[in-house]
Amino acid sequence: MTDAKEPAAPEAPEAERAGTVEETVTAPAPEEPEEEKPVEGEIVDEEFTVHAPDEGPNQAAAQGTTDDAHQHGLGAELAALRTDLDERTRDLQRVTAEYANYRKRVDRDRAMVVEQASANVLGALLPVLDDLDRARDHGDLVGPFGAVAEQLTTALTKFGLTVFGAKGDPFDPTRHEAVAHLTSAEVTEPTCIDVMRRGYLLGERLLRPALVAVADPE
Repeated sequence: MTDAKEPAAPEAPEAERAGTVEETVTAPAPEEPEEEKPVEGEIVDEEFTVHAPDEGPNQAAAQGTTDDAHQHGLGAELAALRTDLDERTRDLQRVTAEYANYRKRVDRDRAMVVEQASANVLGALLPVLDDLDRARDHGDLVGPFGAVAEQLTTALTKFGLTVFGAKGDPFDPTRHEAVAHLTSAEVTEPTCIDVMRRGYLLGERLLRPALVAVADPE
């Protein structure tokens, strides 16, 4: 017995198959984007607005008080500097005056030492000058001896030696030493009428007084 085969059904066209597939496959719904979360350690830029504080009367008063305190501090510092400057100026003036006095004292002491040394030398020569005076009174200062006596007197004069004491000079007790007193109608004041030894000055310093005889008015 021969099995009879049923004829195969014709295949549907590809277009129909594609449509069927499209109908069965449902497109997935679009997913909403997830909110990006900041990663730890990442700097996120954020917009912000800085609002200046309102300057009210209290803040203005505080600012004025700060300025006054600053000016007061500067004034106190300036006053301290002026006080310090005045003290330093007074110290400088005192040191300058002390140094000037020291210089004067040193110069005065030096001059006194020089004068004392000169007085000692010239004082030792006064007896020689007395001998020359006696020789002159007797007329013995002639020739070369007289020339040497004149040179010696001139040289001593250059050192400030001055001779005084002569007949007729008014008597001065600070320079004359009276060894005799007489009265006379010819004088109106105490007068030196005789000189036994002349006196000498070194500058303003008395080296030796003159020995004189004094006549007082009657």
